[in-house]
Amino acid sequence: MDQTATQSFRAKTTTINGWSRLPVSYAIPKTPPSLDEAQQYCRYLARTHYENFSVATWFLPRKLRQDFSNVYAYCRISDDLGDEVGDTKAALALLDEWQSELEACYKGNAHHPVFVALAETVRKFDIPQHEFSDLLIAFRQDQTVTRFETFADVLAYCRYSANPVGHLVLYLCGYRDAERQQLSDYTCTALQLANFWQDVTVDYAKGRIYLPLEDMRRFNVSEDDILCSRNTSSFCGLMRFEVTRAREWFDRGLPLVNKVAKELAIDIELFSRGGQEILSAIERQNFAVLGRRPVISKPRKLALVARAALGKLL
Repeated sequence: MDQTATQSFRAKTTTINGWSRLPVSYAIPKTPPSLDEAQQYCRYLARTHYENFSVATWFLPRKLRQDFSNVYAYCRISDDLGDEVGDTKAALALLDEWQSELEACYKGNAHHPVFVALAETVRKFDIPQHEFSDLLIAFRQDQTVTRFETFADVLAYCRYSANPVGHLVLYLCGYRDAERQQLSDYTCTALQLANFWQDVTVDYAKGRIYLPLEDMRRFNVSEDDILCSRNTSSFCGLMRFEVTRAREWFDRGLPLVNKVAKELAIDIELFSRGGQEILSAIERQNFAVLGRRPVISKPRKLALVARAALGKLL
């Protein structure tokens, strides 16, 4: 059923300019789909693009699953527009078009299925537009900023690349206060840092270094070390320092678990523990991540899910 709806939408889509570099269904159609088609499209995108999304939704109230799919679909395509086009000028142009569709969503005349579905979510939960547009600031920044001088600069990037996602989740679950948003920011920033430290080699292949340059100088690590995958004692010392710092941010965010309903608390703990498992995987490699991307083993993933499921039953 979902796949049929997606194929039907594709038939209505015309790919132009940079959209042709992406899945055909990402392009903005001339005629908007029905709400039912749009919702099916978001569910299909969420289910087929992100394995952890399906795991997380096991613990969500059924009534929220469509709204989470809508939000995820927005985040997924936004990220791909910034990361998968391969041309700065084209990516910026596509992000501008996406921004225009977001604005149309809030005015009630969007054409893309993600925004047709998202409009209903925005209406139900009264979500401010800036929570969605803030993400686009980070994806635009990705096109021109590839190095960060200080850790504060990295945190400023996370303010737009990661933290809005946590705010969106809180809105869907009925929380709008600054205290919970701040705790969520700690967790989302920590997750972003864990991914950065896991993907130093992957990101460098895209021309980006998220390790603060001031830290690299402090530990006597050069870009050439990253290029040549030299896991020197200096580089491993740098990674030990950054992993410790990321753990501190996870610790700051954990109190949020006790300030939300049980279903959301389970998800927060699941993702927090998953992020910390990434850091543990880095530690098990003695911080030698260059050329060897640390991963969480399947048994460890299953253990995290089992622990979360047990928490739901207790």
